[in-house]
Amino acid sequence: MKNIAVIFAGGVGKRMNSKDLPKQFLEIYNKPIIVHTIEFFEKNENIDGIVVACHSDWLDYFNNLIYKYRLDKIKKVVPGGETGQLSIYNGLCAAKELVGDEECIVLIHDGVRPLINIDLITKNIEDVKKYGSSITSGIVKETIVEIDDEGGIKLVPDRAHSRVAKAPQCFYLKDILDAHSKALDENITTFIDSCTMMNHYGYKLHMTDGPYENIKITTPDDFYTMRAILQAKEDAQLKGE
Repeated sequence: MKNIAVIFAGGVGKRMNSKDLPKQFLEIYNKPIIVHTIEFFEKNENIDGIVVACHSDWLDYFNNLIYKYRLDKIKKVVPGGETGQLSIYNGLCAAKELVGDEECIVLIHDGVRPLINIDLITKNIEDVKKYGSSITSGIVKETIVEIDDEGGIKLVPDRAHSRVAKAPQCFYLKDILDAHSKALDENITTFIDSCTMMNHYGYKLHMTDGPYENIKITTPDDFYTMRAILQAKEDAQLKGE
């Protein structure tokens, strides 16, 4: 069995308001955000290969990063699609080309979600083998409410049993490709994430709690938060904590 990470970085980061670079290429601690992300998969001994779906205008730029940072597990780089769903699909098709008919677990991850860890990746793989899927989740620290179109409260879920779906989102390759095929047959290309798609098509999903800090770097506030977290981790190392 193979374990393939599928990293999607097809966006241009309009909400980040960066003038020159898509958000995944902005540097923190002298290293692009996407490199911070990929290095966790690169260093995990369970990962056999990495596929990246990159914005077509930035393929050459990203290929230079692969060489510069020695990201040797990256086996394919493919153009992103018009939507996040289609970018993931392109990456999954490339993963299928890599593994052929061999059974495969795919770990689908945002290129701009760099605050994961190696142990989480291993736990995701173990949980796919045990439960058939593994959706990285975040524990909810505040009350979640569901509202109607007028702003009225429809539902207040029990916080102890509430989670935020994050990433990696992990499945057997054959299952997630089957869901994508169904979506494309129905001309649906806008599923917000793989968890939503798989739930829509009736797959049973297992949640795997990850670190609370596992944020997606989307806005300038997220960028500053990531920088602060990395600074805190560095300070902790210096203090021997």
